[in-house]
Amino acid sequence: MNKVSGLIICGNEEKNIEECIRSILWCDEIVVVDSFSSDGTLEILKKYPLSIFQNEWNGFSKQREFAIGKAEHDWVLSLDADERCSPELESEIRSILKSNITVNGFFIPRKSFFLGKWIKHCGWYPDHQMRFFNKGIVSIRDRLVHEGFKVTGATCKLKSNIIHYAVRSVSEYTEKINKYSALSAMEKAGGKKITMSYLFIKPFFEFKKKFIFQQGFRDGIYGLMVSYFHMMTKFLTYMKIREIQNKSGDE
Repeated sequence: MNKVSGLIICGNEEKNIEECIRSILWCDEIVVVDSFSSDGTLEILKKYPLSIFQNEWNGFSKQREFAIGKAEHDWVLSLDADERCSPELESEIRSILKSNITVNGFFIPRKSFFLGKWIKHCGWYPDHQMRFFNKGIVSIRDRLVHEGFKVTGATCKLKSNIIHYAVRSVSEYTEKINKYSALSAMEKAGGKKITMSYLFIKPFFEFKKKFIFQQGFRDGIYGLMVSYFHMMTKFLTYMKIREIQNKSGDE
């Protein structure tokens, strides 16, 4: 039977980490890479039978590479601290591990929650993520945001979900979009110049895309909030790109 290593990267995740760990206690090993948490994360980690490593934070891509390097087994299931392996996903992966695996990686649908509400539209579901793969045939897109695992060769999709508690509070989410918009701006600042017309038109189109074209209206007020936050994230990103371009003399 094939064995699997569960991987988690985290930093100051005392609110999330325990439920995440519990969801993958069935794995043959669990590897957690912590970026020197200053809250109660480490105390929680020490309660469980897992391998704990600490590594200075140099971005998502570098941290995931470090974690994969610590995995003992060929097959890896990778989760973030705010994600959970559902019981159905555990059962599906166990069945695969018992079989003769003929592909190199599996895309898993991610069921994301906003303030306790499962968002079925806005492009949030099924949001397939490459998270179960053979570590010897994987690479990581080296990006500041929206990095991901890339598998060479055959892949397929699983039916069962990763549970993702994407947004637990408005205040936490505003902090997150401020951070992610800054990283995204750093990536894109060398591209197209951000003009006033671009700032005025593009964010509203992004709202329309989420709420109308991707049917966010079907999620009611939560779909409306998700669409507004998406627009705000884009607007902040464009303003920060403009700020960077001005400072570099590209006005």
